[in-house]
Amino acid sequence: MIDAVVLDVGETIIKDDRGWASWADWLGVPRHTLSALVGAVVAQGRDNADAIRLIRPGIDLCSEARAKEAAGCGEHLDETDLYPDVRPALQELRSVGLNVFLAGNQTARAGELLNAMGLPVDAIATSAEWGVAKPTAAFFDRVVALAGAAPDRIAYVGDHPANDCVPAAAAGLRTAHLRRGPLGHLWADSPEAAVADWRIESLMELPGLLRRTPR
Repeated sequence: MIDAVVLDVGETIIKDDRGWASWADWLGVPRHTLSALVGAVVAQGRDNADAIRLIRPGIDLCSEARAKEAAGCGEHLDETDLYPDVRPALQELRSVGLNVFLAGNQTARAGELLNAMGLPVDAIATSAEWGVAKPTAAFFDRVVALAGAAPDRIAYVGDHPANDCVPAAAAGLRTAHLRRGPLGHLWADSPEAAVADWRIESLMELPGLLRRTPR
């Protein structure tokens, strides 16, 4: 049985459009240019932040992010950044008796913004707050502690097969690959995605799949 569901954040519950558009505007390049570069580095299996480094070689991303924030161009999230299925799916997961959490590779500020949205979840955690990030085993150790259940009674849901499904499965969790966003679509038929226990197109599929899931 599954007792807890932990969902990734970027391109699982929120669209990344606003964030990348903000970086393009800050760097002074057309939004399409940065978007295309993100697609290129993702296809190469690289960190998507390498797209920014291609535009500004040698950039210190942490310092630049602080400069953006100080200039009033920092992170922002609101209801329009959520995928349409997020709130109904989270509510339905809780209604069938599952504990629900969010945990992804985000900044502490993103965690604050998500908490302010009043999402129907038990807790929200980010890699910046934990000091460990996916795909490390330490991140999924924290996921297990957050969920408060045995690993094989936790389902981790994400769009990135290599960062979400493979390391979560290695930690003993059940996994669902969501075909959403650039990574979710590009790697949907990859060997890494095949590791997932479930492969879904919408978060609304989860309640029916997980409410009575035998090991």
